[in-house]
Amino acid sequence: MSNTGIGSRSNSISNSAHEQAVSEPSSPKLSASRSASPSSMDPGSPMGLGDADPNVVKSLKPLEVNTSYEMPTGKDYPINPAPRDRPVRLYCDGIYDLLHYGHMRALEQAKKSLPNVYLMVGMCNDEDTHSRKGKTVQSDRERYESMRHCRWVDEVIPDAPWIVTQDFLDLHEIDYVCHDDLPYASAESDDVYAFVKAQGRFLPTQRTDGVSTSDLITRIVRDYDKYLRRNLERGMSPKELNVGFLKEQELNIQKQVSVIRDHIKKNFLGTREDLVGELEDLKAELRHTKQHWDDRRQDFVREFTSRFGSQVNKFFGRKRRDQDDSPQEEGSPVKRTRPGSAKDSDNLSSETEASGSGTSGQ
Repeated sequence: MSNTGIGSRSNSISNSAHEQAVSEPSSPKLSASRSASPSSMDPGSPMGLGDADPNVVKSLKPLEVNTSYEMPTGKDYPINPAPRDRPVRLYCDGIYDLLHYGHMRALEQAKKSLPNVYLMVGMCNDEDTHSRKGKTVQSDRERYESMRHCRWVDEVIPDAPWIVTQDFLDLHEIDYVCHDDLPYASAESDDVYAFVKAQGRFLPTQRTDGVSTSDLITRIVRDYDKYLRRNLERGMSPKELNVGFLKEQELNIQKQVSVIRDHIKKNFLGTREDLVGELEDLKAELRHTKQHWDDRRQDFVREFTSRFGSQVNKFFGRKRRDQDDSPQEEGSPVKRTRPGSAKDSDNLSSETEASGSGTSGQ
């Protein structure tokens, strides 16, 4: 397999590096041991991460350099004695997507497992990874470059095989393959490291619980809307985030609700006073509005009366006179007049005259 790519070196360069490491123990690349970071740069974190979660830091014990060449015992597979006349060539392989402290601690264990170690890391490409395990967050080139900056790694081997082969071990002169010793199954085998263990060339490391690439992806999926809002607020367009119009509006509403909720939580007393004051202002405004329309109602009545009052009176007076002068219909009651009135006197005189003339004629 070609050794070209990020961090790769030819065998001749590697051999010269081995010789330099033996003659110069203080070499920053292949020194027998690495000194711990100064306390001012490493406030309690075994990884040198000053902003690490303090709960995680307390639960993780610092890893110490093994100063002896003794191999672990009590395993159900043999482990060959380590060479002492040159750096021990250790190999770790994996996907290393979203490189995290679980990955780093495994590599740190390998680097510190023996007094003088040259650590190689093989990383599978996207084609093999996507077909066998699924889609990664980072591309293979991004993963290679991230690993190249790890302080424990001396060489990155890109396009590493999914399963370590004998030819690969011989090509890179690997003394031990490092991995946690739980069986790692694949389509080809129940344990891809079985033949390495049988040869005595497997050196176990301890897996760090509580963190994995899958856990990190789960966090992102769980808080999907929050990360979308975060990136929208930082200037990314909905198109870049593959977000439709309705989703964008939903996120905007969520943001407004969140801002209001946070404001109320942070300023509960002040907000309560503000709300009380606003309610009082609202009540005063309603009272003012009611009084205004009461005054306007009286003005309307007065203005209407002054403008149309005479016409209204004329209209109703004319209508009353018309009703009085209208002829009476048949069957309507006869109007009676009061006795002693002028009309009654006239009628009485007429009747008397008619009676007298009738008598004289007889």
